[in-house]
Formats: sequence, C-alpha cells, structure tokens
Amino acid sequence: MSEDPRQAAARYRLEREARAGRLSPEDAAALAEERARDAPERGSTAAERAAFVETSIQQAIRRGDFDGLPGAGKPLPDLGESHDPDWWIRRKIAAEQLTGLGPPALTLRVEHAEMHRRLDELNRRDDVREAVEDFNRRVIEARRQLLGGPPVITPTLDVTAEVAAWEERRAVREAAAASAPPPEPRRRRRLLRPRRRS
Repeated sequence: MSEDPRQAAARYRLEREARAGRLSPEDAAALAEERARDAPERGSTAAERAAFVETSIQQAIRRGDFDGLPGAGKPLPDLGESHDPDWWIRRKIAAEQLTGLGPPALTLRVEHAEMHRRLDELNRRDDVREAVEDFNRRVIEARRQLLGGPPVITPTLDVTAEVAAWEERRAVREAAAASAPPPEPRRRRRLLRPRRRS
C-alpha cells in the first residue's frame, strides 16, 4: 500500500477516468495492476488488512460513492417505548405491506389490531360471528404449536361482545349516512355539436 499522496492522486484520476469510460486499454491494465499490488496479501496482519479497508472506505467517500444513498441525512426511526424483539420483522412487514407472512404470533397480532376494520366490511351478523370464531380457532391452534418463534400473546375475542360492538358501529354509520345531506344531482352537460354548413 503506497502512502505517497502524488501516487494516490494519480490513482484517483485514473479511477475517475475509468468510471467515465474515457480510459485507454493500457491505462486500464496499469490501474488493474496497481490495484492488485495494493490489495492486502494473504500473509498480511489484521492491522494491515484493517488499514487497507479503512483506506478503501475513505477513498470511496472522497469519490462520492456513498452520496445519495436512501435514508441519508434522515433520522433513525423510533423503536418505541417497550422492547420488542420482533420489531424488525414487523417493520419489514409494514414497509413491504406483506400479508399472511411471518410467524403466526405476528400475523395474529396484526390481524387482531385490524379486526374492527375487517369486521366493519362484513354485512351480515352470521359472517361477523364466523370471522371471530375463525380468528379464535387460529389463535388457539397457534398457542398449541411448538414451532419456535415468538410466543403467541394475542388474546381470543368474545364472540357475542364483538357481534354487539359490530351492530353498534353499524347503527352509528347508518345514522350518520341518514343525517348527511343527499348528494347533489349531477348536471348533465350539453354536448356541443358542430354546425352543419348549408
């Protein structure tokens, strides 16, 4: 590894020309030979390898290889108050908007959090009862399985209470829809027809 600043500057110019595609084949061969010469050897010490890596990183910073990376200059997202060992899985699922993936403990937690919204999309009391019973069955099955992963802490739901809450939310939505003013009728636009020439 050469420490001479003039050689480092010359190498930097050659690498810049190589990236721009303006390097002759002879200069490219010389650059490849110099890179091979500067690379740490197998018998080098850990300190020499660390110095080589640090020098390579500093050169990449000067060239601007790390400029414009996603997330640059933005604060790290808050992990929240409590420690959750599965925070990274939940963040990936949320960022990618994945559904049905991951360990049952996490998918059931997400489903539990969205249960009222999902139930409000249903139209019949029997469908709501079936959906809640199906959710409870899957929670109990996940608790029985010993597949590893995070423990299932999602609670089961009271079927009659959920049906009653669904009926109350539905009555509130219907009352709000009935009290809302009716939408204005759309005015029909007259189409302009071209004049006929006589």
